[in-house]
Amino acid sequence: MTVLTGPEQPGHDLKLDLTERIESVKAGFYSGLVVAVSFAIVVLVNRYGLTLWFKELLPLAYPNAWDLFLSLLLAAFSGFLFGITYRYVIRQDQNPHLRSGAVLAFGLVRGVAQVDTGLQHHSPLLPLVVLAGESVLLFAFARLALDWAIAQKLIRPFGRNHLPE
Repeated sequence: MTVLTGPEQPGHDLKLDLTERIESVKAGFYSGLVVAVSFAIVVLVNRYGLTLWFKELLPLAYPNAWDLFLSLLLAAFSGFLFGITYRYVIRQDQNPHLRSGAVLAFGLVRGVAQVDTGLQHHSPLLPLVVLAGESVLLFAFARLALDWAIAQKLIRPFGRNHLPE
């Protein structure tokens, strides 16, 4: 038995597909912006707060503007991907475990990658653990912002994009 899933499926609506994609890109850009702003705030807190009190966290300070800019771009891109994925993950479901699971999945993947890279360069463990926690925090902020945007109808959940004829 063949299952038709794309444009070849009877009754398939290309306008609906385009609308879904646009909503996903909106969610991605919104989430990317939230993650970028959150990242900038976290960097400022680390640089002018935590590293002053905890000298062990000094490796969290970026050595130059280029490294900081590149990290900001990567965080924003991760946030963009999170936004697109989160919209599909939650769909119309109100299950908080799906929402939290998406945050943890993205946060831990990003955080564990940072820990792995740091360990390969023989960095101290404490700053790496802080970075992993920050990664989860960035995506938690993105989740809250996306949930708010969906509640305000700025972004539609996946599957609710039927346009009036």
